[in-house]
Amino acid sequence: MAQHELIIKNTHRGLRYADGRLTDVLDAGRYRLPPRSRFGVRRPVVEIVLVDIRERELTIKGQEILTSDKVAVRVSILTQFRVVDPVAATERVAAYEERLYSDVQLAARRSLASMTLEAILTNRNQLSEDILRDLLGVAAGYGVEILRADVKDIIFPGNLQDIMNRVLAAQRLSEAQLVEARTRAETAALDARSRAESDQVAAATRAEATRLTAEAEAEAQRIRIVAEVEALQRQAEAAEAYARHPALLRLRELDTLSALAYNAQARIYVGAALHAPAPDE
Repeated sequence: MAQHELIIKNTHRGLRYADGRLTDVLDAGRYRLPPRSRFGVRRPVVEIVLVDIRERELTIKGQEILTSDKVAVRVSILTQFRVVDPVAATERVAAYEERLYSDVQLAARRSLASMTLEAILTNRNQLSEDILRDLLGVAAGYGVEILRADVKDIIFPGNLQDIMNRVLAAQRLSEAQLVEARTRAETAALDARSRAESDQVAAATRAEATRLTAEAEAEAQRIRIVAEVEALQRQAEAAEAYARHPALLRLRELDTLSALAYNAQARIYVGAALHAPAPDE
């Protein structure tokens, strides 16, 4: 009897059973299956079970679950997974996809049952995180790795949906008003700080200008005093020179008279005593 061939793709792994016993895990490649008997000699019955190891998605739609405050909600959950241990996925559970479906349902129920409706609305990501954390350990027990577990949709009862929409709209409006008020307060604080800094700079400038003015006035006063002192010293020296040398004083008088001679408005009185005229003069 001719031998049969089997090709295993990269997307799968093969579990080789001989007379019902697992003998090997086959990677991608071409394999020959021996005939069951040859020359009247019975050989082990070889069976190859293919296991898909690609990433796949499992969607659970419209599961109605009660929250901790007894509100019935319907959720849809998307789970992405892949088989990482073909032996465990085949031998530890009868059908790992069905088992995963049940585990996702249970994880969602446990998570929702511990959350209030308000908590679900305000922190939807928490629900997905709880389901993922719950599934990771459970699915690893039968050779499945959970890549993602997200809540796609949450549907509330009709009247409650309208109420919650209004609540959410009010919350968004309140948050927007809070942000606007905070922005206005920050802007006012910045303006006040800017004005205070400007006033501080102006005050420092005025103080510096006052200081410089005072220093300039003091320097000018010092220069005037020094000049006056020097003038007095020169006068004292001249007086002393005139006292020692009367001729110098006479020369000074002649110079003064010579200068006055060029002034037509000048009047010179020599040897005349000034007195008030008598009434009959």
